[in-house]
Amino acid sequence: MPLTCEDRAVITELIAMHGHLCDAGELGRLDEVFTIDVVYDVTDFGQEALRGVAACAEAGRALGELNPVGHHVTNIVLDEQADGRVRARSKGIGVNADGTTASVTYEDVVVRVDRGWRISHRTVRARRVPLGG
Repeated sequence: MPLTCEDRAVITELIAMHGHLCDAGELGRLDEVFTIDVVYDVTDFGQEALRGVAACAEAGRALGELNPVGHHVTNIVLDEQADGRVRARSKGIGVNADGTTASVTYEDVVVRVDRGWRISHRTVRARRVPLGG
């Protein structure tokens, strides 16, 4: 079934909600964004991939004061796949407490589950050099 305009709006809001939940410290609500068994790939930062929404919440709590004070997402592009999944790419900007910023690219796989659309796999790639490096 093709993606509707409503699906596109819901998926875009889903991607945006991640930053709102993290910035508010509402990590117990990450299941509103991710599947329970999400793979959150942060290997580009020298860490192991996180497996499961509980592991994502715990990693955020463990990071504590080192978390950005603001997670901002922009440039969301959705690509419908033949199997019903959606591949989403977006840009993330993190604002730290000291005013420094960092940029990432989010590569998501979004699936429809019984509770609606959720991200089942997210790869976070650090942007370290201009023009694709």
